[in-house]
Amino acid sequence: MAVLKLHPDRLLPADPTTRDIARRLYQTVKDLPIISPHGHTDPQWFADNEAFPDPAQLLIVPDHYVFRMLYSQGVDLASLGIATHDGAPYETDPRKIWKTFADNYYLFRGTPSRMWLDWVFSQVFGIDVTLTPETADHYYEVMDASLKTDAFRPRALFERFNIEVIATTEGPLDDLRHHKKIRESGWGGRVVTAYRPDPVMDPEHIGFAENLERFGQLAGEDITTFAGYLKAHQNRRAFFREAGATSTDHGHVRATTANLPPAEAAALYDKIRSGDFSAHEADLFRGQMLTEMARMSLDDGMVLQLHPGVYRSHNQHVLGRFGRDKGADIPLATEYVHALKPLLDAYGNDPRLTFIVFTLDETVYSRELAPLAGHYPALKLGPPWWFHNSPEGMRRFRDQMTETGGYYNTVGFNDDTRAFFSIPARHDVARRMDCGHLARLVAEHRLDEDEAAEVAYDLSYKLAKQAYKL
Repeated sequence: MAVLKLHPDRLLPADPTTRDIARRLYQTVKDLPIISPHGHTDPQWFADNEAFPDPAQLLIVPDHYVFRMLYSQGVDLASLGIATHDGAPYETDPRKIWKTFADNYYLFRGTPSRMWLDWVFSQVFGIDVTLTPETADHYYEVMDASLKTDAFRPRALFERFNIEVIATTEGPLDDLRHHKKIRESGWGGRVVTAYRPDPVMDPEHIGFAENLERFGQLAGEDITTFAGYLKAHQNRRAFFREAGATSTDHGHVRATTANLPPAEAAALYDKIRSGDFSAHEADLFRGQMLTEMARMSLDDGMVLQLHPGVYRSHNQHVLGRFGRDKGADIPLATEYVHALKPLLDAYGNDPRLTFIVFTLDETVYSRELAPLAGHYPALKLGPPWWFHNSPEGMRRFRDQMTETGGYYNTVGFNDDTRAFFSIPARHDVARRMDCGHLARLVAEHRLDEDEAAEVAYDLSYKLAKQAYKL
């Protein structure tokens, strides 16, 4: 059986001189607390602190990074325990699900998922052999036994992973009861929420009309008028801030922003509410609301995040059979210079606003985003996310963004994940890649090593904490 052993120099530069510098830099940041300012872990885990059910439910069923790769090779999602929406049977035996995964683990060679999973197997569960069909039962038994112990409950792992603060993401209709339970429990772990109003801000969101009515009821506002609708957002934002929220998050198709005159904005809202609107009008409304969110952020101090450029649920067959968020979301080319101008004209010069923009389109790094962030005081660049949350994605980001935008117009790293156990692995990858990048600058006499150590600390810890007001 192949030995599973994580090399201490993994991801560090191959050149001996540069690697030595990177090693020294990495030693200064490897044990820093984790700031996880944006992600999708379930707050109920930390509220109830119950044991995770089994290895399959923990690592396979909820993780589209994992099952999308298997699906691409012809593995039926139903055989991986993904519940069907059409009434068809699906696998519920966790051992069978795990066996299917183990039989196909070779498919992850060279991928970030392989790095994260091997880190979890080795560092969290102490397994020292590689996952293969022959070792699948050993893996399952070790992990299943561990998950039944108190040391593997969510709060214990939160502390073991050295997480200082983690932000979950909830919709505007959420009652945030799990966050309330965490606050009242007396536990010292810091878990905050983030306001994701897409279900009531995106006219093309499934169930938008029904969501809007419920939104008005929860906020206690008359959402038949645009003024009442805006007040409803202000009320819900205040409710989320009581649960620790310091940011809002918006997952729009495009990076469109708009700043319409009040009468035109109200008329557009009336049309959206009627249900008789075009795709262009839906995009314009989302853009107008981003600018409204920026205005509200100046009043309440919440950070504004934009995650654009995704064709959601591209696979209609999978959408119909299994629902949303099943690994079929595909990146789109995204334009930022013209799209962001209305919002930046209105508020981009105000340093009180923190507007964090992400991208899945790497072609705009040096051409659009770095020059924009390198100029506007309000604009900051989010780290590589999703498909680019990877060693090569991180390398390209630093190489292309730093020349024009610098380090301090970025916000460090966030993991943006539902996979709780992978959070330390993801942050470790980011710290190693940043130290390798900085070591090259030191080796080329472009940066003193003392300065590089300061930057490594800032990228690993300070910038995220500062940008997200945590």
